[in-house]
Amino acid sequence: MNVETLAPPSPAIPAPGAASSAAAISSASPPASARLASLDAYRGAIMLYLASHGLGIARVAQSMPDTVWPSLVWWFDHVAWTGCSTWDLIQPAFMFMVGVAVPYSYARRTEQGHSFRKQYGHALVRAAVLILLAVFLASGSAAGRTTRWEFTNVLGQIGLGYTFLLFLINRRFAVQAGVAAAILAGYWALFALYPLPAAGFNFAAVGVTPADISGGAVFEGFFGHWSKNSNVAAAFDVWFLNLFPRATPFAFNPGGYATLNFVPSLATMIFGLMCGELLRSPRTSREKLRALLVAGLALLVVGALAGYTVCPIVKRIWTPSWALFSGGLVVWFLAAFYWVIDIAGFRRWSQFLIVVGMNSIAIYLMSQLMRPWVGDLLRTHLGAGLFTSAYGPMTRDCLTLLVFWTICWWMYRRKIFLRI
Repeated sequence: MNVETLAPPSPAIPAPGAASSAAAISSASPPASARLASLDAYRGAIMLYLASHGLGIARVAQSMPDTVWPSLVWWFDHVAWTGCSTWDLIQPAFMFMVGVAVPYSYARRTEQGHSFRKQYGHALVRAAVLILLAVFLASGSAAGRTTRWEFTNVLGQIGLGYTFLLFLINRRFAVQAGVAAAILAGYWALFALYPLPAAGFNFAAVGVTPADISGGAVFEGFFGHWSKNSNVAAAFDVWFLNLFPRATPFAFNPGGYATLNFVPSLATMIFGLMCGELLRSPRTSREKLRALLVAGLALLVVGALAGYTVCPIVKRIWTPSWALFSGGLVVWFLAAFYWVIDIAGFRRWSQFLIVVGMNSIAIYLMSQLMRPWVGDLLRTHLGAGLFTSAYGPMTRDCLTLLVFWTICWWMYRRKIFLRI
């Protein structure tokens, strides 16, 4: 996320059109206060991918099953329950970059004379705003336009965990890793100790469809503790969300998402915090890159092994194996951006992403609130015929994304940045 939107900012990128550094890889590390363009580009890539709405590929694939499009759906849709698609990695990358940004923000505010107490107060306000924004966005799709007190939106998840993250700033690596491990182990135990669904459990009553079952959302044996809407996190929401005023009692989340996801996803943000402090350290660029690659590999391997032995890899309930496995992948993505942009010096191409990364909260809100309106405007001014063919959904989503990017570019050129 943009450091000053959902998390504090990384240091200032060159102005548009500035010359890139030499392409040769340098063993020297840039100053800790120098802004890493790779962080803004990474955020921009995440947000463009999210705002693309899948580019309409899933809908095109449905109408053209005998073409290449069905083979591309995996890149633009969530898995049914178990496993990982590229689309599933958007939220972990989103939350990971919040953690990466924290050390930069903390250092900048400390230089400005802000005490930890003042910074923590600011973090509490930011967290509250994010949670309320999540409720606002959820309520926009609620039947009857009533306030929908639900917190599975990524903004709400960040808000619920963000204030805990600040207590780990500048702690030793062993302390940060130990806290992340304790969070994941404790969350695993919470699920593992909760009773399995009884024999003959009515899964349909909690929103589990035959398609969910065929898609692997209901497990046999020990892994049954992580079946859809029959786990401890689902039970928590039945209690917790019904404490809020509701038009009808909360019974289940149709997608299986849970409020308590913020607990294990805090580990994802801690991984980001650790990587952010690594990038600000006096190590050489080569050493930092090597550390990122090794850390990513370790998380990936441990997560995959845990997915076979300890608990399934399920993004929708953020199982510990998912936190580790997805954490490894998003660390590798960061390593790739860091190597290409900040070490090898190929920066000019990244400006396309940076203008979005610097206004990530803006494009996120546009994608959530303005998509139907922009689609209607495009249909009005470009003609309905452009959107009624088999490729109509793809045309609409691509043009809508272009509109959002153009707004971000306009804001960037005028130094307008939406921040929390």
